[in-house]
Amino acid sequence: MQSLLIDAKNLLSDLIARYSSRVDYLMIRLEESEGTDIVLRGDRIETLSEGISIGGHIRACYRGGWGLSSFNQLTTITERIEEAIAAARMIGDEKTLLAAVEPVQVVCKLPLAGTNPRHIPLSQKKQLCDRYMELLKSTDNCITTTSVRYADSCQKIILASSEGALIEQSWVDMEMRFAATARKGETVQTGRETTGSRQGFADLTALDKQVQSAAQRAVAALSLPPVKGDTYTVVIDPILTGLFVHEAFGHLSEADMAYENPDVLEVMTIGRQFGHPELQIFDGAAPQGHRGSYFYDDEGTPASTTQLIKDGALVGRLHSRETAGKLGEAATGNARCLSYHYTPIVRMSNTWIERGKTPVAELFADIKQGVYARNWLGGMTNGEMFTFSAGEAWMIRDGKIAEPVKDVTLSGNVFQTLADIEAIGNDFYWDESGGCGKGGQNGLPVGCGGPSLRIRDVVVGGEARE
Repeated sequence: MQSLLIDAKNLLSDLIARYSSRVDYLMIRLEESEGTDIVLRGDRIETLSEGISIGGHIRACYRGGWGLSSFNQLTTITERIEEAIAAARMIGDEKTLLAAVEPVQVVCKLPLAGTNPRHIPLSQKKQLCDRYMELLKSTDNCITTTSVRYADSCQKIILASSEGALIEQSWVDMEMRFAATARKGETVQTGRETTGSRQGFADLTALDKQVQSAAQRAVAALSLPPVKGDTYTVVIDPILTGLFVHEAFGHLSEADMAYENPDVLEVMTIGRQFGHPELQIFDGAAPQGHRGSYFYDDEGTPASTTQLIKDGALVGRLHSRETAGKLGEAATGNARCLSYHYTPIVRMSNTWIERGKTPVAELFADIKQGVYARNWLGGMTNGEMFTFSAGEAWMIRDGKIAEPVKDVTLSGNVFQTLADIEAIGNDFYWDESGGCGKGGQNGLPVGCGGPSLRIRDVVVGGEARE
C-alpha cells in the first residue's frame, strides 16, 4: 500500500504556492511513524503496545513572529495553515532573519545494516525482554526491583517550504534500557545499562553480559565502602566523557541559549580559550550510522559537522536557521523536533571529544590519591554547573587502580573543568544510548563519544570526611 506521505507531495506543493505570499516563510512537515513500546517491571507487564501515527505541523513566520499549528487529520490542513499564518501575523513586529540555505528536492533514507525491527513480530520482542528480565532477577537474591524497556520507531517525513524545498526522509531507531536495584538491610544500590542502535535488530539480541553487569554492579555496591568526599584528580572513561561533553558543554553550544541570554552569549564568545590545547570538540549529524545521524534537519538544512572547540578555543556553535540569522553565522543543520507535535528547536546530534595522544595507562601516572570513574548512573546540569553519578568507581593510589568504592558523584563548573583537563587518552568509544531532553521534547535520539580524560581538582561527593 503506497504511503500517504508520497500521495501528499502534490498537495503540499499546491498549498505552499497558495499561501506563501501571505508570510515571509512557510513550511509544512508531514510525518508517518510506527513503533513498539514494551516496559516490564518485575513480574508485571506495564506496557506492551504497537502504534501508528500520522500527522503534521505548519510553521509560518512573518516579520520575525512564528506561528505553529499541528494536526492529525489531513482534511483539516487548510484550517491549520490559516491558524499558523494568523498567529505569525499577530505577533510579528520585527524583521525575519533566517540564514540562507539552498532548497533541495530529494528522497533519502538512512540505511540499515541489519534487519528492520518493524519486520520482527511483537511476540519475539517480548520474548527478548523476558530473557533479559530473567537475567536481571536471577543474578542474586539481593535483587529486589528490576525493569526492562524496549522501544523501536520508524519515522518517515516530508518537508515542503515556500523557498522550494521538498524533502522526504526516513529512518529507524531502537533503544533498550535495563535497571536492577539490590537491597541489604537499609542499604540500596542500583545498576543501569542503556543501549541504542540505528543499525539493525540484531544489535539488541546479544546484550546478556551488559544486562548482567547492571545487576552485578548493584549487588557488588552493597558491600563497597563509600568514597570519602573531597577534591581529587579524576580519570573518567569514554562513556562519562560522552555524557560530560553532551550534558555539560553541548547544551551551552546550542545557539538559542546564547541569543536568548546575553550572559551566556558573553561567556560563549567565539575565540575564547576554554581548555587544554589538545582539546577538540565536535557535533554533527553528517557522520553516518549513529543515533544522531540524518541527511537533513527539520528545517531542510543539510547535515554537517561543526567544530565547537579547536585547540582548546571556542570556534563554533549549533544553529537553527533563525539563530544563525540573528547571530550572523551559518546554519549548521541542528534544528530538530521529536515529532509533529513540536516545533524544531536547536538540538545536538552526535557530539564528541576527539581522541588524544596519551596512552590510557599513562593517565593514572603520578596520581598519589585520585578516583577512576566509569559508566554513568544519573546526572543533572544547571547552566554552567553539572553533577554526574558514576556507575562504578575505584580509588587511584600511587598511580595504580586500587579498591572499588561507591556513591561517587562528580560536580563542577563546565568551563573550569575544561580548563582542568590535564591529559586526553588515545582511546575512543561511541555511546549510542542517549535520549536527550530539552524544551519538553524528551527522548530525542543522539550519539556522544570521546576518549578517557584526566581532570584535576574535581569535587567528588561521598561520605563526609571526619
